[in-house]
Amino acid sequence: MKILLVEDDVEISEMLKNFLVTENFEVVTAYDGESACEKFFADEYSIVLLDLMIPKISGMEVMKTIRASSTVPIMILSAKDTDSDKTLGLGLGADDYVTKPFSVTEVLARIKANIRRNTQYTAAATAEEEEILTKGELVLNLNAYSVMKNGKKVELTAKEFEILKLLMKNPKKVYTKEQLYSQIWNDAYMGDENAVNVHISRLRNKIEDNPRDPDYVVTVWGIGYKLGDGK
Repeated sequence: MKILLVEDDVEISEMLKNFLVTENFEVVTAYDGESACEKFFADEYSIVLLDLMIPKISGMEVMKTIRASSTVPIMILSAKDTDSDKTLGLGLGADDYVTKPFSVTEVLARIKANIRRNTQYTAAATAEEEEILTKGELVLNLNAYSVMKNGKKVELTAKEFEILKLLMKNPKKVYTKEQLYSQIWNDAYMGDENAVNVHISRLRNKIEDNPRDPDYVVTVWGIGYKLGDGK
């Protein structure tokens, strides 16, 4: 598996690269945003590790460029640890956010988790019959991991797809943020609502006619979220 590591601190970059190589990853490094974009579009990667504070082109702009054409997992590595920074990063398309200083073992665990989810999301199904879920104008193909609305494909990231799938497979169940986090992120919920809130917001922006008045991903005030009646 190949990783694109975008980090302008040479010491951090080399330390992380050397560790990941021992874990049987192939690591390509970039030290600025311009080089990062060039290397990303010249090859295929299982995940991108992206620092925000990099020269030439900012990490946020690199992420926007990648997200314009790819749903590859992006994990931000940043010394900026405020809630607003995390929310902005997740809102622009990051799948995960790790603050510096970090543990390399934690980074490794998160890399594996994000790659595993994305592999499940993109894997072509071998079953002869497709498993289809429908609600209103939405059609969810679980085998092809695709979403259509009014006959048009909707591009979702792995986590966005998993949230929608969970709600559509359990249309009568209300999920708390803690339950969503534990099932989608497969990790212990530590009370940080940013990840859930931002992914719900991004999902609504992609599938709802009016994200402020959703028909599919409905808020149950004081509890969490459930599948709405659709249109």
